[in-house]
Amino acid sequence: MEKIEQKTICDIDRSNMFMVLRNFHLQIKDAVQIASNIKFPKKLRVSNIIVNGLGGSAIGGDLVRSYLHYIIKIPFTVNRSYFLPAYANRETLSIISSYSGNTEETISAYKDSLKRKCKILAISSGGEVEKIAKKNGNIFIKIPTGFQPRCALGYSFFTIFISLFKLGLIPISQKVFYNEIESVIQNLEKYSKQFSNYKLRNNIAIKIASEIKGKLPVIYSSSDLLDVVNLRWRGQISENSKQLAYGNLYPEMNHNELVGWWAPEKTSKNKSLNRRSLLNDIIVIFLKDNDDYVRIKLRMDITSEIYKKLASKVISIKGKGENKLERIFNLIYTGDWVSYYLALMRRVDPTPVEVISYLKSKLK
Repeated sequence: MEKIEQKTICDIDRSNMFMVLRNFHLQIKDAVQIASNIKFPKKLRVSNIIVNGLGGSAIGGDLVRSYLHYIIKIPFTVNRSYFLPAYANRETLSIISSYSGNTEETISAYKDSLKRKCKILAISSGGEVEKIAKKNGNIFIKIPTGFQPRCALGYSFFTIFISLFKLGLIPISQKVFYNEIESVIQNLEKYSKQFSNYKLRNNIAIKIASEIKGKLPVIYSSSDLLDVVNLRWRGQISENSKQLAYGNLYPEMNHNELVGWWAPEKTSKNKSLNRRSLLNDIIVIFLKDNDDYVRIKLRMDITSEIYKKLASKVISIKGKGENKLERIFNLIYTGDWVSYYLALMRRVDPTPVEVISYLKSKLK
């Protein structure tokens, strides 16, 4: 396991993502307070929910959708496009989520929401989204500036989550709802002390980062419980660590991608493919939950034996916690710290995303 030194953190982490991660539980407390102070209609009649956002601003909506998959009784989608789907209308709750408030795709979707006369809830730290919301009298939740959008997950998730509850769209008792949120905060505060202690010999985040350094992490999970956690791991490794990560979901990958693990040694008479040299650079990471369906667990167990014969290593990780929301955020938090320590090991500052900034400048 690679060692992390204080000097390494000071030299590389120039934007101090270390403190952002360590204080993540405090961000959630703040998000809960902000959302709780907003006045909402007591009950809102809607036939569907659409969260509009991109990147770090969309992941919060993704997580709410995933968590409520077996709870909420109306369609709930996340839109990453310039325009709303055809079914959006007066009975749609259109949630506009843009951390900066200036995301061009989300602003376009906002204008489309107004055109279709949707019910609108806007969330941002300011920018054009705030201006449009105030001009049109839409419900607006202002969140603090100063974060990278991917580091503001506490704000993007809990503002949406609490808003939907206060609007009467989540059929959970108030006591259970807020108890689960409090358990998430306590869980992350506990693990903050462990993950931020880079001198701890059994720091699992540093251990995993050491194992995937210079490899291709391929992340697998169930599609109904941990699909967004899977996406978050891949996104954080890509953005923070500046290293590619790939992933897929069960059971879908069993119906196509699995065959790729059994590629033939020879692709033609004159050209051969050294399958083992390619697969030896892969580390398979299973993200698992106690509530994974029994058939999914069986599929993972069977295919794990295949990967062990071909990949460099197979790692299994389970979220720690008493309830599903707690375990989801525990797994996310673990992945965030893995990506952070991997960035340090690769000698790259985890905060800047220069190629995305370049793309945006060219689009302008």
